[in-house]
Amino acid sequence: MPQYLLKQIARLLLLLVVISMVAFALVGLSPVDPVQANVGQAAYISMSEEKRAALAEYWGANTPLWERYLHWASGVVQGDFGTSLRFNAPVAHVIALRAGNTLLLMAVAWAVSGLLGFALGVIAALRRGTWVDKAVKGYCFVLAGTPTFWLGLVFLMVFAVGLGWFPVGFSVPIGKSAADVTLLDAVHHLVLPALTLSVLGVANIALHTREKAIDVLESDYIRFACARGLTTWQALRRHGMRNLLLPAITLQFASISEIFGGSVLVEQVFSYPGLGQAVVTAGLGGDAALFVGIVVVSAALVFAGNLCANILYGVVDPRIRRGEAAHAR
Repeated sequence: MPQYLLKQIARLLLLLVVISMVAFALVGLSPVDPVQANVGQAAYISMSEEKRAALAEYWGANTPLWERYLHWASGVVQGDFGTSLRFNAPVAHVIALRAGNTLLLMAVAWAVSGLLGFALGVIAALRRGTWVDKAVKGYCFVLAGTPTFWLGLVFLMVFAVGLGWFPVGFSVPIGKSAADVTLLDAVHHLVLPALTLSVLGVANIALHTREKAIDVLESDYIRFACARGLTTWQALRRHGMRNLLLPAITLQFASISEIFGGSVLVEQVFSYPGLGQAVVTAGLGGDAALFVGIVVVSAALVFAGNLCANILYGVVDPRIRRGEAAHAR
């Protein structure tokens, strides 16, 4: 295990270096003028050439791309991710301030979509060919082709504007101090964004679980268990559930990247102040330090999810753990 973890850490470091270089290059090669994007069109036109040059130097717009990256990378090695010129605060502070909202949103959506998708997939397999199976498949096929932002807008218009059950945006009530915000207030603002991410994340897991469950139900050991007097559900629960957990774990942890990508759109639709909204602001404003910092953090999060899946494989199925040990020898 220590050798495996050291290998994964080395892979993570290499991945973060490559991703940071690509992200930094994308911001540097972007046609967005950071000075004009942040001071505004009217103010930029009325500004003197000396003032424009001073702001360009402050933003590093005229500095070569490689030099800016090396300056940023040397700071990261020392624990300094730079300063967000868009928010006028250290990048680490901006990420820490907004990461809580995003992680909470992703955690709720990840758990709900995984549990609901797994349950619907098993139910559809047990009721194969019936109206229940057709309803589950129809639900999944429709949602698989539904854009995240479109569904978020629909939920916003129906449940927030039309029915008035939930707020139209933000993570806390407007005009309320942080000390007065209760847990109920935070949950109330979280429901619609989390529901949007959860509903869309169900389709992939449910369809794959259904196909795997059908294969398990058609296996010889399940048929033998049913011949001994067990019902189909009892046979699946006692003898086939472990075979369903492995692909479910794979899909569940692999969906972290999809959930994070969807959270970017959801946070924009619901004005939810998280990392997704911050990375859009940084990209549109040419804030390279903040943009690259969020990209690096999100890449580490996705890598950690995949690593957890690999470790859990051995817990769920000891044959994989024994196979890896034999391969290492």
